[in-house]
Amino acid sequence: MGRLLQKVTRRLTRTVGKHRLFRLLSLYPPYLGAGIRVTAVSKDLRTIDVAMRLGHLNQNYVGTQFGGSLYSMCDPFLMLILIENLGPDFVVWDKAAHIRFLKPGRGTVRARFEVSAERIDEIRQAAEHGKVEPEFEVEVTDASGEAVARIHKTLYVRRKDGAPTSPGS
Repeated sequence: MGRLLQKVTRRLTRTVGKHRLFRLLSLYPPYLGAGIRVTAVSKDLRTIDVAMRLGHLNQNYVGTQFGGSLYSMCDPFLMLILIENLGPDFVVWDKAAHIRFLKPGRGTVRARFEVSAERIDEIRQAAEHGKVEPEFEVEVTDASGEAVARIHKTLYVRRKDGAPTSPGS
């Protein structure tokens, strides 16, 4: 399934472009079923907004947002932002994640994933000299803007060739 998804993704990227492809993530079956939608993607692929409505397929026993769905809506986006902005010379993986539930999600919740150009440059420069594990924190908010959950993510970044470069090369 993984190779098929890669082939489909490459073909879609050539056809619709990366910006639109990220928007099409809303059609990914686990996201479609959970009601997760990519609502905005910046042209520079450094900011992605995601929303999830409360529905029968993503609510828990007490009728609020299922914690797994809250995490799922936040899972791939920081990694995707770094992959696209660092370029093909770098490996980017999710290394660790922690979610802290702050209050029940009772309606549509939202999250914004944003990595500044300066932060991307810092990560690139550090990864030129070996592996780096940048950390990020993202809040999932409700309609009133209050935090429902806070996700802490650690990514793993290194050059694909694995060889550190000397400064100035």
